Amino acid sequence: MAKVVNTSGKRKTAIARATLKSGKGRVRINNKPVEFYQPELARLKIQEPLELAGKQKNRVDINVNVAGGGVMGQAEAARTAIARGIIEWFGDEDLQKLFQSYDRALLVNDTRRKEPKHPLGRGARKKRQKSYR
Repeated sequence: MAKVVNTSGKRKTAIARATLKSGKGRVRINNKPVEFYQPELARLKIQEPLELAGKQKNRVDINVNVAGGGVMGQAEAARTAIARGIIEWFGDEDLQKLFQSYDRALLVNDTRRKEPKHPLGRGARKKRQKSYR
C-alpha cells in the first residue's frame, strides 16, 4: 500500500488540510497548481517550506484543501500544513531544526485570535470619548 501522510494547519479561522503522496513534486492548493495561486505575496508565503526543503520536495505530491478566514490566513495555514507534512514524510531532524530556526509558525499553529468587542465602545479597545467640562 502506498504511503500517505495527512496533516493540518490553522491560522485565525482558516484551516488547511494537506495530503502528501509520493510523486514528482506537484503542489496543489484547492486543486489549483501553487504556481497560479493569487495574490503573489500569499503564494510566496506558501512556497517558503518548499524552498527550505530543497531537492526533497521533488519526491512528493502535496494536495492542500484550505477553507475559512482570509487570503493571508489561508496562506499561513497552508504553509504550516505543508511544513508539518514534509517533516512527517521524511522524518528528518535537521529539516525540523531548519524550519524551527527559520520561523516557528511553520510548525506551530498561530493561536492569536481577534479580541471580542467590549461594552461602551465600537470595538475591543475603542471607547466613547468622555468630556469633563
